[in-house]
Amino acid sequence: MALTLRACSGARRIVHANRASAPAPASTVPGMDHDTDHAPDHVLTDDDVLIACRATSATDLAAHDPRTTFGWDKDVAKDRFDDVIADVDHLQQRLYAEGERAVLMVLQGIDAGGKGGTIRSVMNQLNPSGVSVHGFGVPSEEERAHDFLWRIHAHTPEAGTIAVFDRSHYEDVLVVRVKGLAPEPVWRRRYEHIRNFERLLDDEGTTVVKFFLNVSRDEQRERLQDRIDDPEERWKFRKGDLDDRALWDEYQTAFEAALRETSTDAAPWYVVPGDRKWVRNLVVALALRHHLTAIGPEYPPAEDDIAGLVVE
Repeated sequence: MALTLRACSGARRIVHANRASAPAPASTVPGMDHDTDHAPDHVLTDDDVLIACRATSATDLAAHDPRTTFGWDKDVAKDRFDDVIADVDHLQQRLYAEGERAVLMVLQGIDAGGKGGTIRSVMNQLNPSGVSVHGFGVPSEEERAHDFLWRIHAHTPEAGTIAVFDRSHYEDVLVVRVKGLAPEPVWRRRYEHIRNFERLLDDEGTTVVKFFLNVSRDEQRERLQDRIDDPEERWKFRKGDLDDRALWDEYQTAFEAALRETSTDAAPWYVVPGDRKWVRNLVVALALRHHLTAIGPEYPPAEDDIAGLVVE
């Protein structure tokens, strides 16, 4: 399946050439390497990587290996990350200066899935004046008195900025579904509400890019154990994490359904291999660069007659 770029309202948007077919599963894409940090002979192109990660209505999480390296060598990939994030930084500067469009970056994943680490590794490389981060926990009493999107819309980015959601409106089709906090007819119709909400954001100038950080059960066990064993990390752990871990299969089913139902041209999902942090960081940076490039922000024109001025 190929990606094409279509002009839309002065910007370019990713669309699938064949929307009905899913990207090649990570386990069968040439150049995939699961057991080493060193690259095999064939390395995927950036476009191939994004296609392999792009979720569709037929996404099967079992086909996405959390340990995939896409044929990258670890040291080379870390150097590439520095180059790619520098491009993202320049694009963000133009986005901020132009002040016309915005980007909403959604991070979802299981407990210890790497959401905080992604924010630290990727977003800390950018100008903090143009980036906001918001986490969504258990709704307050006031929030529960409104529709489930009410608290979300208030934190969407203003023009010229990037907003990062550490968890998001998707909790209302994930936790709510798995723990039975609402009847099925309620959470099931929320998929359409979310699609319409994200289309609204896109129509009004906010590019929505969503990342599911795909971590294996073994990797989650190691990370949770590390939190327990490290006094400086122990504050992140709560006993309820083990209750959620016991519902692993149910959460995977809910994540997969959300990806299938809400990955659209206006707001695509990317299934990011999460076991290797250096792979995760580079994939996220590549996707951000791709979508910022598609927006095509430019510096606004300077005032007339500035060139040649000398400051006394």
